[in-house]
Amino acid sequence: MAFIPIAVLTVLVVLTGLSMTCALCLTPRQLRSVGVGDRLRDVSPYLGAAAVCFLAKRATDGYSLRISRALGWDVTDELHAIEGGFVPAFQEVVPGATLEFFAAMYMFGFPFLIATAPVLYFLSPTGRRLKELLVAYLLNYVVGAICYTLVIAYGPRNHLASVEGLMYVAYPATQDLTAAMSANTDVFPSLHTSLAVVVVCFAWWSRREYPRWYPIAAVVGSGVVLSTMYLGIHWLVDVVAGVALGVGSVHAARRLVARLEDGAGGVSIPADHGEGVPSDAGD
Repeated sequence: MAFIPIAVLTVLVVLTGLSMTCALCLTPRQLRSVGVGDRLRDVSPYLGAAAVCFLAKRATDGYSLRISRALGWDVTDELHAIEGGFVPAFQEVVPGATLEFFAAMYMFGFPFLIATAPVLYFLSPTGRRLKELLVAYLLNYVVGAICYTLVIAYGPRNHLASVEGLMYVAYPATQDLTAAMSANTDVFPSLHTSLAVVVVCFAWWSRREYPRWYPIAAVVGSGVVLSTMYLGIHWLVDVVAGVALGVGSVHAARRLVARLEDGAGGVSIPADHGEGVPSDAGD
């Protein structure tokens, strides 16, 4: 299959980036202080719920696509009407020399963020932040699955002759991998954007614990968000909705974990979680 080489390359790049980031962000003392067995037992319900949600989404993708086509609620024209010619203008303004950078952000940067954040928070002093992160991931996938089932929305490259699918033209094998992961109607909202925003928000809150992680996450997250539009995959409206979903899911996840961990009597957020969501989380 054509997607196997690019899938292997993606795994290798992500593992390399994860290893380098852990080497930069973690100290030997931090690694020694974590009891792996105890941490696994502590976060196992959250890991299990996230795994079940992800597997359920993968198993029902075909049914979801059939339902959305049966409903026939195609909102592509409405998305285009709301934002006008933003994406083609954005492609026109951004230098063509950045194609490799944005393609790398979309193909490698996104899975790097999604994989690295849980590893860092698994190795943090407490498992609280990892629990919140996993719940935020879960909420994103649930909301995304509902939206992708209810409506049909094609991205700019599939709807406008003036927008080119730049990455797929330059690197055709990447389309085989992305097609295996999602349908071309899985557009509104942009989960690449929402999940990148989630990781950047958590990196902001943990910047005292992992001072080198926040700039890495911010740069890669920004690249991922911008790549979705420059490559013609998502509308600006999808990205705005993704930012809202990301920020909303983070707040909801923190409150839900607080109730589960601290009891239903009230929400208790630790002192080091006191900062608000950064207003530039999606930049």
